[in-house]
Amino acid sequence: MGTALFYDEEMTKYKLLWVDPACKIEVPERLTVSYEALVKNGLADRCISGPIREATDADILLVHSEEYLEAVKKTPYMTLEDLKEFTLQYGDVYFHPNIYHCAKLAAGAALQLVDSVMTGTVRNGMALVRPPGHHSMRSAANGFCVFNNVATAAQYAKKKYSVERVLIVDWDIHHGQGVQYCFQEDPSVLYFSWHRYEHQKFWPNLRDSDFDIIGTDKGAGFNINVPWNKVGMNNSDYLSIFFHVLLPVAYEGEMCATPDIFAHLTHLLMNLAGGKLCAVLEGGYNLTSLPQSVCQTVQTLLGDPAPLPTNLFGPCESALESLHCVRSVHRQYWSCLKHAAELPTSEISTKRIKIEEKEDEKTENEEEKKRVEEKVWPEPPKRVSPLIHTAVVLPDDVPCPNRCERFSTLAIPDLVTVNKLRENLLEAASDSSALSTLSSLISLIEKMGQNEIRNGLALVHDVCMVVPYLVQHAATASNRRVLVVCVGDARLRSPFKDDGKTLLVQFGNKELEEKHNKYNITVCLQKGCTDISGFTHTVLSLLLPLGYEYDPSLVLLIRSADSGVCDSAWQHLTGLLQGLAHGRTLVLMQETEKACVGITASSLLGDAAPSLGQLHAPLLEDVETIERVRHRLQVDWKLLQTTVMETGRGDSP
Repeated sequence: MGTALFYDEEMTKYKLLWVDPACKIEVPERLTVSYEALVKNGLADRCISGPIREATDADILLVHSEEYLEAVKKTPYMTLEDLKEFTLQYGDVYFHPNIYHCAKLAAGAALQLVDSVMTGTVRNGMALVRPPGHHSMRSAANGFCVFNNVATAAQYAKKKYSVERVLIVDWDIHHGQGVQYCFQEDPSVLYFSWHRYEHQKFWPNLRDSDFDIIGTDKGAGFNINVPWNKVGMNNSDYLSIFFHVLLPVAYEGEMCATPDIFAHLTHLLMNLAGGKLCAVLEGGYNLTSLPQSVCQTVQTLLGDPAPLPTNLFGPCESALESLHCVRSVHRQYWSCLKHAAELPTSEISTKRIKIEEKEDEKTENEEEKKRVEEKVWPEPPKRVSPLIHTAVVLPDDVPCPNRCERFSTLAIPDLVTVNKLRENLLEAASDSSALSTLSSLISLIEKMGQNEIRNGLALVHDVCMVVPYLVQHAATASNRRVLVVCVGDARLRSPFKDDGKTLLVQFGNKELEEKHNKYNITVCLQKGCTDISGFTHTVLSLLLPLGYEYDPSLVLLIRSADSGVCDSAWQHLTGLLQGLAHGRTLVLMQETEKACVGITASSLLGDAAPSLGQLHAPLLEDVETIERVRHRLQVDWKLLQTTVMETGRGDSP
């Protein structure tokens, strides 16, 4: 259905008309450099664009008071001195004669994006808007924000389309207190924000931005704040929060994040809500990294392969403390967090330092804003989509799924490889069909490595026989790491060595032998893969952290005939794994799994998985198993950590 892009140059036609150090970083170039980057990289032409309408009074009044709206309406007619005087009643914001018009366009763009996604005109989309909105409150402008664009869009979706649940993910460096206040009593909107906090030393300097502000009354548990109490948070810190807080909850009902990490964060959200994802650019003041981040996000929405994750060194001590606190205060509200550790009894490490600091807060914040402006990020690597998205190796009696290409059986490897296969097949040496299939799969893997094909799907007679040879072949390439994910109780033959070239993660039933060395991991669930809650919890809290930290160059995903996994859970797993290895995933299934070819191909092609429904609490036995495995492995795999106390490590504050 495509990806929408809403932008109007009119929103750049206001600026600060007087000297105000707090507001000087909010400039029209924030929007123009972002749009120009999309044009330069050919992304704007790939999106579906259209004219933007202004938000109506009725739209704005979904969130704001009539008194406030009427006051803002008067600003186009004010003198410069009147505008200055009007601005003084609010915090860190400025007004301009054209800002009311631009603010209506900004809110209107968000609403049009909702319309386009909810009516099925597009699959997803992004709106580039100015002024931003997430700091503005019911009756007050704040933090460069006039109307609360995202809050208005959420209320609009609920009213017009009867949407019952809305997830708002706010990864701006500043806390969006306006959104929080709007929905703090509303259980139909889950607001998630991570933000620089430094124990209330960083703007907006609110006690309400801390981890224990969780919503009130019926909205308790639906406001999740992740405060960063230390500068320099990296990609590992952000992914840890996604894996151990946001994704589990979402499925149940100077910051150093590089621009490419936004591609992965966006990808991890794209299977929620049937793929109905609306991205709204509001903040961002580094004119180098901002357009890079916008391009990374739009490319992911368009379905381009995600870049390889970088800088995954494990979360620092301060991030683990924030993660621990957030999981603890929310565990009574979310079944997926019921096993989380109690609140730490010792004082948070960074707090002692902040209490002792006596610098002037305004001066400190001004210096930080200057550093944000000046920091330069290198250009992320180009993300090139192969000409062939999904290739399939199927028996002749199985039709090729739409939008896929049948891989030619004539594309066989070189003679040396074929002879090696013939020698190693031993008892199957006379099986020309098996040899042909293996030859085709090896050739397919090579084409994926050469970026000619993105991913693939194959039905094979004997998965347990095929996998070892594919792993052996793939692992011989220099610097190639293979992640093997097996769903079900298939007894894989053992080419898996503890040399780091392969990582095997297998989900099965309680009778499967547990293995817990660093590169050979088995998770035995009480009901195998048939229990959606236990399976999903395992994928989010174990498999994804392992996969991202391992950073494979190829993913082999195996579905055994006895897996018992439901189709929707299988599709979610297939989609989530596309964030790894530039999307180079080869799915292997038994010939008896013909009925699963269509849904698997759909996920490989980037279609959003269907909803899993409301998940019940995982079985206690499964939670204990998952925690036992995680605890045992976290020494080697840092992204599995959820507390400092368990490990005794972390960067110094």
